[in-house]
Amino acid sequence: MAELTGPARQRYVADLFARISGHYDLMNDVITLGMHRGWKRRTAALATQALQGPALDVSTGTGDLAFQLARRPGVNSTVGLDLLPEMIALAQGRAIRKKADTVRLMLGDALSLPFPNGTFACATAGFSLRNMPDVRQAVGEMARVVQPGGRVALLELSPMETGVKARLFRLYFHGVVPLVGNLIARDRAAYTYLPQSVDRFYDANELATMLREAGLENVGYRRLGFGTVCLHWGDKPLIRSGDGNSTL
Repeated sequence: MAELTGPARQRYVADLFARISGHYDLMNDVITLGMHRGWKRRTAALATQALQGPALDVSTGTGDLAFQLARRPGVNSTVGLDLLPEMIALAQGRAIRKKADTVRLMLGDALSLPFPNGTFACATAGFSLRNMPDVRQAVGEMARVVQPGGRVALLELSPMETGVKARLFRLYFHGVVPLVGNLIARDRAAYTYLPQSVDRFYDANELATMLREAGLENVGYRRLGFGTVCLHWGDKPLIRSGDGNSTL
């Protein structure tokens, strides 16, 4: 369950998402009323703004965010990486149907990205950080593989502050979503884990602090989806030369 940590959590989550992979896209559409597509477009636009070069989407799932990155001006190639073969297989099928020739989909671990330092102009993660056994390490790895002057952007469900909206969201997320998951994906346990994982996740300010601790600057965040979702960002500092000028 959501209280698991370390390798046990990673194994549990991997098995859970492997089980629901065939219904993953449909469930995302149903439980967000299709709004996740707009959130991902906004994430891709922010991640790539004023940047040129290759893009990376970590824990890409079926590739939604990777395909959005590939459509952005200035992005010449995109890598979508995921730990699960089941997700990568689905993403590859979508890439063929979309004729997304500039998108490369591959297996890999977000906690140990198989790329040299400074490989990408930007790196994103969408709705995946709370499922990772070490969020700080994942954020640090994303910052590592981004070029100086590049950007990290994170889209994630976020614990809400107290209030009427928070109570209504909890009622929907803890009551309705598991029922829908049982009806569509035939897996109530998976969609019971989902709201639990949000309850135990870092709040927006804590995640912003992690981005700063990873060495990023100009860190900020914006709430979306009636406050249930947060889009975080941070820029990797340029290398300063001895005369104080910025260089790449």
